[in-house]
Amino acid sequence: MQTIIHTKNGNVITELIVDGILLKNAQDFLDIAANCPSRNIILHKENILPDFFNLKTKIAGDVLQKASNYRIRIGIVGDFKNIYSKKLRDFIYESNKTEEILFQEKVE
Repeated sequence: MQTIIHTKNGNVITELIVDGILLKNAQDFLDIAANCPSRNIILHKENILPDFFNLKTKIAGDVLQKASNYRIRIGIVGDFKNIYSKKLRDFIYESNKTEEILFQEKVE
C-alpha cells in the first residue's frame, strides 16, 4: 500500500493507493482509519467493493455511520457520472453536502 500525504487548508489528508479491494465493510473502514496518520482519508473507487455502491447492502450507510461517529472524513475518488440508480445519485449528493463522505472525480 502506498500513502500520499496532502495538505489542504491546514488539514492533513492521507490518500491510500493499493492494488485490489481495500474496503469491503465497516470493519475494514475502522481498520483503515486506525492505521492512518490523519482523520481525512482518500480512497479510490476501484479499491472499494462494488457492493458498497449498491445501497441495499447497507455497506455505504454503515461506513458513513462509522465515519460520523469517529469524526473521520473520507473522500472517494472515481468516475460517478454514469450512475443509473437514483438512490445512489441522491446518496452521493447528500453525502457531498455533509462533507463527511465526499465523492469526487479526482484528487484536488
